[in-house]
Amino acid sequence: MQKKRKTKRPEKFLLRVVRGALIPVDGYTESKLREKGYRVGDVLIAALTKPRNPKFHRLAHRFGTLVASNIDEFAGIDAHSVLKRIQYEANIECDHMEVKVPEVGFVEVRTPRSLSFGSMDEGSFKQTFRGLARYIAENYWPELTEEQIAEMASSMPDEI
Repeated sequence: MQKKRKTKRPEKFLLRVVRGALIPVDGYTESKLREKGYRVGDVLIAALTKPRNPKFHRLAHRFGTLVASNIDEFAGIDAHSVLKRIQYEANIECDHMEVKVPEVGFVEVRTPRSLSFGSMDEGSFKQTFRGLARYIAENYWPELTEEQIAEMASSMPDEI
């Protein structure tokens, strides 16, 4: 099987919008920019995104815990692994790659993408979360709607 080559992701910096400019949010970001050798007056290329609200990061983990705690097929699996498995099963936010397997030929491999706070903006996360909840409702909890599952996850405490 061919190995998937990891590409180094560009480092991300938290910046605040001020009148006519972007500035580092904190001292840590300032030091990281200095380490990179960026100086006043440098021209940089940037892809700007607004990070999602931290409550949605917590929501994803509560959702994973809800599923693991209440659906036998996910029992004993940690919240993060539950999310990855649902992503894979439902083919939500997955990368696809064909690999050559000796004596078999080409096989498609599906790899769930990161749902991490810094990897996905709020709009994309909301759409992804709805898809995960819809998949669970359709395939594991048909007596519930995706809205009911999302509400159950929202009302769970952060730590169980």
